[in-house]
Amino acid sequence: MMKTMERNAAEVVVRPNTFATILVHAEPRLAAASHRVEAAARLARDLDARLIGVGAETFNPGPYSGAFLGYAGAEWVALVQEQIAKNIAAAETAFRRDAAGADIDWRTAQDYPHRALVNAAHAADLIVVSPRNERGDLQSANPADVVMSAGRPVLVVPEGRSHLVGLNVVVAWKNTRECRRALGDAMPFLQRADQVVVVAVVKPDMADVAARETGEVVANLKRHGVDARPLVTSIGPDPVELEIERIAGLNGADLIVAGAYGHGRLREWAFGGVTDSFLHRPPCFVLLSH
Repeated sequence: MMKTMERNAAEVVVRPNTFATILVHAEPRLAAASHRVEAAARLARDLDARLIGVGAETFNPGPYSGAFLGYAGAEWVALVQEQIAKNIAAAETAFRRDAAGADIDWRTAQDYPHRALVNAAHAADLIVVSPRNERGDLQSANPADVVMSAGRPVLVVPEGRSHLVGLNVVVAWKNTRECRRALGDAMPFLQRADQVVVVAVVKPDMADVAARETGEVVANLKRHGVDARPLVTSIGPDPVELEIERIAGLNGADLIVAGAYGHGRLREWAFGGVTDSFLHRPPCFVLLSH
């Protein structure tokens, strides 16, 4: 006969939904990196979470490698690797400065930054990134690759912002796997918020369906202790992402929660308009899940 073992209630540790570990890429001498690390560090301090900084950079040897240019090429590769090591050391100095006061850890890799973050994602609950920039993927983390590959929620920090308050939050609702996952991933933020608006931007003939769905989402959120309300609005002449941004502004929200929709195409990701806009030009902090 199989014996059932019951755990004593005192042995069971119940914790509220939270992000216990946060992951962020750090680069030296870059204002956007400082804002990103400062935002991640503030969040880590607010949540009593550990912050893992990742120093990662690589290079593309191409025709300049030793296989093509012999000894001179090998010397060039060695010099570039030495410079990368110096850059990563400088990134650590900047990270420790910008993350002062947080419980921190530091990791390094001579690799594409987005790949280094993805490889370390198993150790974290949340990844903090910046919007896509023009520095290229060798020195900065491509947020699209992180969102689509990490299997973790990704917080995109808007330019010039370093403090997520999160008292008012807008959820961009669409009844898809990605959005349902984003809703669950964002629960630590939603439970801390004073007000959550679940908004669906739909065609007029879908308004009744959207009203039922958002009402049910709000009812479930309230069972989780989230003060939420539904809002259904019609698609107008402006793109959906601008309507979501408008609603966020009207409600004083500094965080938008959304699903990330995309698929791979020849080493690049092809996205819908909303996801692409939030990855490149976020109007405020945006939490994306795929």
